[in-house]
Amino acid sequence: MSKDKRASSLEEKLASLEKRLAAVTKDITKTLSSDFAEQATERENDDVLEEIAKETKISIQQLKAALQRIEDGSYGACSGCGEAIADGRLDALPETTLCVPCAD
Repeated sequence: MSKDKRASSLEEKLASLEKRLAAVTKDITKTLSSDFAEQATERENDDVLEEIAKETKISIQQLKAALQRIEDGSYGACSGCGEAIADGRLDALPETTLCVPCAD
């Protein structure tokens, strides 16, 4: 896959994750029910949503970093050994910074 196609794919993923984060944030900040039993359930759901938000933020940071590496020309080079990361690995994990040997 060309770097332009990878960048486009990364940008699409980034937009999707940013939408997800906005929706999760909206759900977390909504007003709680006046029913105490319902509030307990809502608070448990908020804990799950906060974890989803945390993981989504990490993914957003990784995608932005990958897009920056594409822009500065370092995308596809392993940050561990400097060798090229296999195209198959980049197809599966486009935000990766490590080749398979360094990831192991």
